Amino acid sequence: MRLKNNMIIRLLVLNILTFGLLSTQAIGAESKWIAVGNLHNWYSEEGCEIEVGRTGQIRDQQDGLRWPAQFSYQDVQAAKALWIGSTNFTDPVAGRTYDYKVVHVGPRGPVDIKKEIMIEAFKMYGKYDHPTVFVDGLPASTLQFMDFVDSVDADMAADRRILNQVNTAMGITLTRNIRGYSNQNHDNYHIYDYVFENTGKYDTDGNTINVTLTDVYFMFQYRYAASREGGPYGSGGYWLPQNTAWGRNTVNEVIGENPADGEIRAQYSWHGKHSQSADGHDNYGAPYYGDGGDGHLSAQQFMGVVTLHADTSPTDPSDDLRQPSTTYYIGSDAQITYDNDQYNPAKMQARYAHMTLGHPLESHAESVGDGFADTWGNDPGGYSQAQAFGPYTLAPGESVNIVLAEAVAGINRALCYEVGGNWFDSTIPVGELLNPDGSTPVDKDEYKDKWVFTGEDSLLQTFQRAIDTYEADYFVPVPPPPPDEFVVTSGGDQIKLTWSNSAESHPGFMGYKVYRSMHKPDTTYEEIFNCDVTALSNEFADVQAKRGFDYFYYIVSYDDGNTNLVAPGAPLYSSKFYTMTSKGASLKRPPGETLADIRIVPNPFNIKSRDLQFSESGPDRLYFYDIPPICTIRIYTERGDLVHTIEHTNNSGDEAWDLITEYRQVIVSGIYLAHFEVPDGRSTYRKFIVIR
Repeated sequence: MRLKNNMIIRLLVLNILTFGLLSTQAIGAESKWIAVGNLHNWYSEEGCEIEVGRTGQIRDQQDGLRWPAQFSYQDVQAAKALWIGSTNFTDPVAGRTYDYKVVHVGPRGPVDIKKEIMIEAFKMYGKYDHPTVFVDGLPASTLQFMDFVDSVDADMAADRRILNQVNTAMGITLTRNIRGYSNQNHDNYHIYDYVFENTGKYDTDGNTINVTLTDVYFMFQYRYAASREGGPYGSGGYWLPQNTAWGRNTVNEVIGENPADGEIRAQYSWHGKHSQSADGHDNYGAPYYGDGGDGHLSAQQFMGVVTLHADTSPTDPSDDLRQPSTTYYIGSDAQITYDNDQYNPAKMQARYAHMTLGHPLESHAESVGDGFADTWGNDPGGYSQAQAFGPYTLAPGESVNIVLAEAVAGINRALCYEVGGNWFDSTIPVGELLNPDGSTPVDKDEYKDKWVFTGEDSLLQTFQRAIDTYEADYFVPVPPPPPDEFVVTSGGDQIKLTWSNSAESHPGFMGYKVYRSMHKPDTTYEEIFNCDVTALSNEFADVQAKRGFDYFYYIVSYDDGNTNLVAPGAPLYSSKFYTMTSKGASLKRPPGETLADIRIVPNPFNIKSRDLQFSESGPDRLYFYDIPPICTIRIYTERGDLVHTIEHTNNSGDEAWDLITEYRQVIVSGIYLAHFEVPDGRSTYRKFIVIR
């Protein structure tokens, strides 16, 4: 049954993708998501993730590196780039020797996949596939539509691994393996293992050159902007200045430029001060201020990259502590960030020069200091991180290995609301986050900022965990898998949840926990059921649900904690993202016995009372109650214009309507008629009022 369900889902998605192919093919390359932990990110088959490279839409300037991914608009990634350069390169296509040869992906497109970057392989492997999740018979898990595992490998260390391979016009073949984990102690970083090999393959026909490449550099760029939620393309509040969406006020720090053995080599960024902050407050953490605001923090993230390993040379695989050799910042809108031309000597020389800049006397963060990051410098796009590894000499067949981890960390969502709310109300809890001398922070900004900058420590701890994982050959303790099927069914007096027993064979398995949210999945969840091996169950009836509201669920399996290295004895849990439902379930009444039983609730509908009606589950919602099990509902204006038609076929006595016309328009105030017709031709109508 599971295989059949998976096949149906994949065919549905394939049809959707095929239908949209003509409109999306020109936008960009194929992408795959790693979305099984608390950090979600997409990856491109081109070898790097360029600006708006996934959708081609400006509104997706901030797209990817979503953390915490349970909540909407937590994207902090704006653009990335990979440049590869060498000296004295005789180009077989141009028929000439260039002093500097540079091929590139990003930070802006388009990418030339015919002559510069040629795609060889792009596959995703999973320790196991995602579960099938259904709500009222329909697929209802985000992963079912974004997590496409090409092959299952139960023995691999990570939950997900993407294999990406491209050839370049320089004859260097890039192979990157991207790993992501669901273990709750390791689910906010992804590891990138790069191998750069001089294969000589330089075109799509498989032609090769047999040359030694000299002074080779590999440069990565990271344009961060935390976060999408408060800006122009976020949740709708738009309480941040527009240019935060492309990182104008992003601050970039570098540590470990000349490290001792064991010292972390990393670059990371955060949402810095902005000159247009309102009401005289500083905007660290981006609190939601102004009309309708509640103060919650919308840019608490610290994000960055740590170097795990860089070969000393093709013949010496020991880690070179001098790498990366360049850790500079670069203007995000600088001319060299635009289209490269691999046959333009001046452009390539300018790019190569940036790869060899070395380390600045001051990092970007040190130069900005306590000032406004958006007014520092003269680049309207702000500043990006840049790191380059090299120089290397690569003879034919030789390769170098570079391993990085990208991570996002910060205070959790509950603290974003608690700390931001205290800041908004000018309330500083006594004794909380004291100053070094034991005194309480003197004002609300100082209190807020101390909390926000604990995220810096969290990120450094995450970097260390990534280092430990690399040194353990990518192994982390394996939590139990989720049930491979999770089914939620709306009922008349309860919502029923059932799940398979597939996880119960995992070593150390102890039980299940079920969590529920109300109105939407983008919120906090409460635990509503817990069973262990002493009283194991594979079903649960939610009898506490209230009629008229939407409910979302997820189930996790957990173990005895014996393999938890970070917190010994604390259980490891399967990831909530595997089973989190994306479609609401609700209580359904039995059908009415006669047409006379039909009711419309609320009637009248008053927009001012929306919070007293169905709240966030349906602020513009009314219900038709006690209706026949199968009927057609037609809504008309008072003068007889057809507004909307609903085919009710689920055999219940409930049907909801969100006051939207056939053409997706919100109806206006007025008197309306709802006409109900059953298959045998009998019918009746009800009158209702809408007040806006």
